[in-house]
Amino acid sequence: MLKILDRYILWKFISTTIFMVLIFSVIAVAIDTSEKADDFVKSGLSTYRLIKEYYIGFVPFIISMIFPLMVFIATIFFTSKLAGKSELVAILAGGVRFNRMLRPYFVGALILGGTFWVATQYWIPKAQSIRADFQTNYVDRGSSYEQGEAAKRTRNYYFRVDANTFAGMRNYDTASRSANDFYLNKLKGTKMYYNLRADYLRWDTAKKTWKLQNATERKIEGVKEITKVIPEMSLNLNLKPNEIKFDKYLKDKMTTPELKQYIRSEEARGAEGLNDYKVERYRRDANPISVFILTFIGAVIASRKTRGGSGLHLAVGIIAAAFFVVMDKFSLTFSTKGNFPPLLAAWTPNILFSIFAIWMYRIAPK
Repeated sequence: MLKILDRYILWKFISTTIFMVLIFSVIAVAIDTSEKADDFVKSGLSTYRLIKEYYIGFVPFIISMIFPLMVFIATIFFTSKLAGKSELVAILAGGVRFNRMLRPYFVGALILGGTFWVATQYWIPKAQSIRADFQTNYVDRGSSYEQGEAAKRTRNYYFRVDANTFAGMRNYDTASRSANDFYLNKLKGTKMYYNLRADYLRWDTAKKTWKLQNATERKIEGVKEITKVIPEMSLNLNLKPNEIKFDKYLKDKMTTPELKQYIRSEEARGAEGLNDYKVERYRRDANPISVFILTFIGAVIASRKTRGGSGLHLAVGIIAAAFFVVMDKFSLTFSTKGNFPPLLAAWTPNILFSIFAIWMYRIAPK
């Protein structure tokens, strides 16, 4: 049961964290507004619509990025203030054990981390969808690089239907949901035993399937080959038109159940390059846990009264936070660009900082 002292520390913890998050969110909005001022003017949207169609999604996105670090800095800030006023010294001198003093910190971390976990699983992806739609329609669309990349990706599309079946199409048009020069190959080992080609492919909205025109089907059985010309045929590709359009924000927009289902379906189809999605999936569990770890480290670091006061504690905290961000980015890059396991990439910062937390706890004066 929480006593008056516990409620006092818990209130300081949560209120300071909220204050830190709000301050940094305001700063982020101010910086982002200055960077996108031209895009906002070109969009022709009113201030109300900008808030509704962009910032209502941008602010949760920024909070999700900085929340664990803001909890960390808030913990150091208010704990250092308590230590500077000798309040923690009085608590320990009054017979309260150091471990007992940490109880309100863990309660606060449970409240903040639990809320953050629910937000990352469900709420933030919905906000990301709002921000991503604005980025796609008003910011990325104006970039010549993005236009070139998007056109390159949507004109020529190649994919795996399943583990042994490969398909591709050229000049795909998202408006008409049609393409030219479609092909499909089925392999047995390294040898192709089935080939299907068609001059034209389109999506049949009534039957929810793909229609091929002027198709040529080839079946290869050893040295024997059977060729058949089919004027029109239906084909189930386990692929919908909305999945063909390249969306670089897709992993951010899906809730965790949707993300899990997407990964399973893509793996069943034999798709490659899913590390981005897997890392995002695992990070949604790892980031809330980092709230606990960083809270513990912050409390241990700042509980010692030093001559440098809050300034020294904050300096140590900012350096530690910088290391956390660097490790997170490195592990993410090694996973998406290399062969580093996504699960390990998401949890590496937490593992290393847990070791650091144990070491700091051992040397902390109690």
